Amino acid sequence: MTIEKIATMPDWYAPYRISQAIKAGGLIHVSGQAGIDEQGKTVSDDFLAQGRQAFANIKRVLAEAGAGFSDVVKVGIFVTDMASNLDKVIQLREEFLSEPYPADTLLEISSLAQPDWQIEVEVTALAR
Repeated sequence: MTIEKIATMPDWYAPYRISQAIKAGGLIHVSGQAGIDEQGKTVSDDFLAQGRQAFANIKRVLAEAGAGFSDVVKVGIFVTDMASNLDKVIQLREEFLSEPYPADTLLEISSLAQPDWQIEVEVTALAR
């Protein structure tokens, strides 16, 4: 089995020794994506803006691997304030994913890699 690194340019994860995604065994494993732009800057302090950017980043990485949201089979969503944002998470799922909705894990955590990040999303998709 081969393991292929997937990266977009600029590769904002390279300095941290993280692959944006790995394609192996018929799957694409996309690392957690936050609401950051191509320069690694947080796009906003608004939860939905960060979430939309996180999903946009996933879309870019999946496209680089030859896939799209319709290939996603598993989603992991990590938020720092579930009580305030559960409805917004559901809204993001509806905006970016479709039937049959992927399996999903949603967790509230105390913090993410940067203190201003409110959401991080990772996915596993089928490699075509």
